[in-house]
Amino acid sequence: MRIVLWLIALLGPLLSAAPLSAQPKVNIEQNFADSLTALPKEELAVSGGFYVPAYSSVAMSQGKLRVDFSVTLSVHNASETQALVVKRIAYFDTAGKQVESYLKAPVALKPLATVSIFIPTDDVRGGTGANFLVDWAATGEIAEPVVEALMVGGVANAHYAFISQGRPTRTATRK
Repeated sequence: MRIVLWLIALLGPLLSAAPLSAQPKVNIEQNFADSLTALPKEELAVSGGFYVPAYSSVAMSQGKLRVDFSVTLSVHNASETQALVVKRIAYFDTAGKQVESYLKAPVALKPLATVSIFIPTDDVRGGTGANFLVDWAATGEIAEPVVEALMVGGVANAHYAFISQGRPTRTATRK
């Protein structure tokens, strides 16, 4: 009887959860207004991009158990002096299909500022091979941004957290 009650307490929230619908749109412009500045008027002469692996779900216990994770993607402007223009933040699933696009138009991050995207644990649309593409630009030579995903989740009394660093998809170039 104790085991049944323990299982109900543990699995109850999962069993009563409503089916997942699309995550509400993230409004970076509103949520991170203090991190943003006006887009530069000068030509964007330097650009680059990042591929960021993200693990919305991970197989454990010899593939018999799936553990779901929340994902926080952070885009950091590593420059102390220049604005960083973020041109695209897109989320893709295991099959490479775009799940979500998070920018309506480019935004400019203040020096040393950050924007982030949060995907809750119950949003498993990305699956085991989820990933982000982040495209950026600047008016001139700039410190390369830092782009990484933090995954947090757990099962029973075990909790896990790990980071996945973005990898450049192309060399930063001058036009």
